[in-house]
Amino acid sequence: MLRVHELTLAYDVTPVLERASLAVEAGQFVSLVGPSGSGKSTLLRAVIGLQAASAGRIETSFAKNEIGILFQDDALLPWRSALENVTLGLRLKGIAPMEATEIARSWLGRLDLKGLNERYPRELSGGQRKRVALAHLDAIVRLRVSQDLVRLVDSQHISVLLVTHDLEEALALSDRVYLLSQGPRAHISADYSVDIPRPRDVMQARTHPGFAPLLAKLWRDLSLEVGRAA
Repeated sequence: MLRVHELTLAYDVTPVLERASLAVEAGQFVSLVGPSGSGKSTLLRAVIGLQAASAGRIETSFAKNEIGILFQDDALLPWRSALENVTLGLRLKGIAPMEATEIARSWLGRLDLKGLNERYPRELSGGQRKRVALAHLDAIVRLRVSQDLVRLVDSQHISVLLVTHDLEEALALSDRVYLLSQGPRAHISADYSVDIPRPRDVMQARTHPGFAPLLAKLWRDLSLEVGRAA
């Protein structure tokens, strides 16, 4: 469980975010969308402890070393193999070397990377590197990675907070979507419950009767926020 209460974040005098609140329940997939510069990544950095809050609080039901982040870039160490990259993340959490290696092998296998353990990032495709980063592009590869993510989240009961500009991706993956207002002083201006059953197929989710109306509403609300800046 993750709860953000009345969070204010600033780099100087003017807050980037002001009194923003959201919640991610246990096993829930939540997305955060908003205009460019609305503080989406800043909020994410605060959640993982890389950005200090000016006001408000962040509550979690898990230890800091149980929080993982998948950056927009792969963030893989180029001199380490796929197995070594995943093992390093586990070792940094205090897991013993042999156990970390076994866990890393298991995770790579779950993500259909069995047999690629000893390959270096430069020897992997973009989709494969993203999967390695998920365990630490053409549309078909992106869809496959997204479906793997949904399956993994469902099977392992993982709580996810996704920051994305892709509204369709947000709705296809998420149980709830939060919309940030235009910054500075951005706040949560709306939130949307995505009532599409799980387990979920990310392609079939787009054909669900509730998908198109919700996408239209989200797009309209986001456009209004962008329009306020103009």
